Amino acid sequence: MRDAPVPQADPRAGFLAVRARLDAAIARVIEGGSYILGREVEAFEHEFAAFIGARHAVGVASGTDALVLALRALALGPDDYVATVSHTAVATVAAIELAGAKPLLIDIEPGTFTLDPKALAAALAKPPGRVAAVLPVHLYGQPADLHALAPLAAKAGAVLIEDAAQCHGAMLGDRTTGGIGRLGAFSFYPTKNLAAMGDGGAVATGDDGLAERLRALRQYGWRERYVSDLAGMNSRLDEIQAAILRVRLETLGAENRRRQEIAAAYDRGLAGLPLMLPVRRPGATHVFHQYVVRSSKRDALRTELQARGIGSNIHYPVPVHLQPAYRGRVAIGPTGLGETERAAREVLSLPMFPQLSDAQAARVVAAVRAAATGG
Repeated sequence: MRDAPVPQADPRAGFLAVRARLDAAIARVIEGGSYILGREVEAFEHEFAAFIGARHAVGVASGTDALVLALRALALGPDDYVATVSHTAVATVAAIELAGAKPLLIDIEPGTFTLDPKALAAALAKPPGRVAAVLPVHLYGQPADLHALAPLAAKAGAVLIEDAAQCHGAMLGDRTTGGIGRLGAFSFYPTKNLAAMGDGGAVATGDDGLAERLRALRQYGWRERYVSDLAGMNSRLDEIQAAILRVRLETLGAENRRRQEIAAAYDRGLAGLPLMLPVRRPGATHVFHQYVVRSSKRDALRTELQARGIGSNIHYPVPVHLQPAYRGRVAIGPTGLGETERAAREVLSLPMFPQLSDAQAARVVAAVRAAATGG
């Protein structure tokens, strides 16, 4: 009998692992009678803020909304630029425009796939206009080089905002990502390390004034019910998702450690192949939202893995600046986006989720070795 395929991701397995606790949490919400911005949201906000070392966490409806609201809290204008990357989920760039600002796309480091400080420095030296914010993306669970990026942003008078959608629990030194910049935006999409059973997000900040503004902006600009002091929006984390996230937050540390164990097994098993394996930034803790390899023969490798029952994915096949909605109309830094475009041709995400068994991981290694060597 042929073994069952190994999926690239399996969010269902994560939920089933704690199903009894999730059922109890959902029942608690149903019986409580409060379903939007109630006690569960408040409790999750306190618990999540403590986890990342921030004074405040503000629950919102999605990761995209978290970015939009973080940017809107800064009251950026239509002539303001936000420097970020093109090798990211399109949500990062879409959020900048939804907030009324302009994206400025900067190249990435080839090993970590995160914002290149040298490319950012070049862009800030000759900006197309006022750069009001720098928005590095902690990609695949790997922290961006905030030690280098933060001083560049500060020198330029730009606010540092972390796109922390893929790095729940990752560390840079002794600090948790998402709680380092002035603002940090998180997604709780079902495939994330910290996952809801639907959309959800949060903005973290240590600034009391920004936290108050965020809480107003997420609900029509209300500080007093039915009275809009600000032009806000409807982006509220619901009680059921907050209750689910409270359960999942308790298991996040163990699940991240399991991701790291799987990554270490892949490292050992795939050593010596004509692949570039994931780089770990010195002094940082990678939480492996994805395990991403690079291959000049990526598409052939993916086809071979599929034939052997091994799932994979490409994060991300088309850089934002080459997508039809953005091509030719977004600003690009002076060093260009050569590394970004090369990465898009070469990256491949192997199976990675905490419930992946040792036997499944061994099957992945065997299949990649056979595919990469023609065996």
